[in-house]
This record gives sequence, structure tokens and C-alpha cells, in this order.
Amino acid sequence: MTTSAPEPDCLFCLIVSGEVPATIVARTENVVAFEDINPSAPMHVLVVPTMHHGDVSQLAAAAPDVLAELVGVAEQVAGERADGQFRLIFNSGPHAGQTVFHVHAHVLGGTQLGALVG
Repeated sequence: MTTSAPEPDCLFCLIVSGEVPATIVARTENVVAFEDINPSAPMHVLVVPTMHHGDVSQLAAAAPDVLAELVGVAEQVAGERADGQFRLIFNSGPHAGQTVFHVHAHVLGGTQLGALVG
């Protein structure tokens, strides 16, 4: 789903609005970055747009400038927390592992990450 309004039952919309607490590490007008509560690496930050979009493809179609800003914030966070070396992951759909249907990028780093593909 792509909307500009917050979804009342969306966890990430509630984090963006401040209704659900999170450890915010970066914020712009269009993007919020916060620590993952179940980290998979020493640095595991989620970066979300402030507008509700279901997945990365929907965000790219509706607001490519916001997607570019999201990637820029991911790079900024990784620069501050992981010497600029990071893995950026978007899960799109339940079979790909997406569990919250508000587009979000996982920014992983802070250790040697194994190769996913050759």
C-alpha cells in the first residue's frame, strides 16, 4: 500500500510519530533512522520514510527522491557507526522476510559480514 498519511496500525508510522518509543539515530524531514530492537549485527539500524509506503518498489515509484534520501541517511549512519562500510537490505513481501509493511532499509555493519552472493 502506498499512502502519504500514516497508517494507524503501522508500527513504523507510530515510531515516526513518536507514539512508540525507539532509539532514533538520525532524522530528516522525510526519513527516520532508529536502532533495530533485535539486531543481526553490531550495527543494525532501520531507516524508514516518514510517509507510509508498503515496500521499496512502491516508494521508488511514488517518491524516488525520498528513496535517494533514505539511502543517503543509511550511508551517513554507517559512516558514523561502521567506518562507512555497510550492507543495505530491503525485504519486499512476506516470502522475502518482510514483517512490517512500511518500507524500511536494514543497515548492517560493524563487523565482517559474510558474502550473500558471489
